[in-house]
Amino acid sequence: MKTYLSCALFCLSFSAIPAHATSIELGGFLKANARYVDGNIAYQDSWAGDGQVAPSAKRTQFSAQESRFNVRLNHEQIIGFAEIDFVGSAQGNPIISNSYAPRLRHAFIQYQGFTAGQTWSTLVNTSSFAETADLGGPLVGQAMVRQAQFRFSTTHWQFALENPYTYGTTRPDNQGQTQWIDTNNDYLPDTIIRYNQTGDWGNVSVSALIRYLDPDCSRQWGGGLSVGAKLFTLGRDDLRLQLHYGNLGRYVGTDAARDIIEGEIETSLSGMFAYRHFWSERSRSTIFYGRTTTEVEQTDRHHWGINLFTDLTPALSVGIELGRYEIEDAIRNAAAPRPRGASNYAQLSMQLSL
Repeated sequence: MKTYLSCALFCLSFSAIPAHATSIELGGFLKANARYVDGNIAYQDSWAGDGQVAPSAKRTQFSAQESRFNVRLNHEQIIGFAEIDFVGSAQGNPIISNSYAPRLRHAFIQYQGFTAGQTWSTLVNTSSFAETADLGGPLVGQAMVRQAQFRFSTTHWQFALENPYTYGTTRPDNQGQTQWIDTNNDYLPDTIIRYNQTGDWGNVSVSALIRYLDPDCSRQWGGGLSVGAKLFTLGRDDLRLQLHYGNLGRYVGTDAARDIIEGEIETSLSGMFAYRHFWSERSRSTIFYGRTTTEVEQTDRHHWGINLFTDLTPALSVGIELGRYEIEDAIRNAAAPRPRGASNYAQLSMQLSL
């Protein structure tokens, strides 16, 4: 459900100019979470592809920071959209205020097939995201990037130039030390080409990424392929899938894979699936799984979960979710083995859609 406003914008000039109507849609949601984590991977508000292994990580956290607000402007053939939330932007603390600052998610303009501004990367098929209480679902197996870009779209094709950024570490120096890559050499935009097909059966997208990575003048070309789909099955049920392979680095796994490891370009394999079943008109469950493995750093992270959501009213839903996040990275150096771990979680969420 959205709230609609209408207003008239008047342009002043030396001669009289007719007013042009602009419609304004306000949207978003209010979300309250109660989350419990128990294991030896440090607590996260939602499981990304990283994580620190600790002796013990048992914690309960209540939060409303995932609440989200957006505005959509429709003016003749022009669409503008902006959205904020408050995730990961704490300014206060639990002692007094629990304050969170607004965080920009989207801010873009669309006109005659062109999109300019910050939004989901063209590599991301948002319809393939699972319905979860944990924000974003199995992020460790998904393409999950928002960034500034220029994109042209047709009925089936999309072509985009997107913000370049190299995430990773340099080759060891004479003292055997590695450092984070200097991103001052990111000067060629990432290029993405995507094909979409939609029907009564659902939708599928196939994307190709071409990148030029130049940390410390190493001049490396990279590329990767991505598939995303939402497929209708029995009744109202649906199956959601993603599969990614190549030099995708930061584009998939939400920090499970880097672009370059010690000067060598990384290759990753990521995937997720989610099956949603409707028990009734108001109740449904999703079971999901996501995983990323890498060749150079030899990381292996995965996340599974199952949930139950019920609509108390058309605008108000409540859900409970149980799941587990695991780190099973390979041991590359016997002298300094990387710790492995797992944490279980339970989460209760209530969401009011605006």
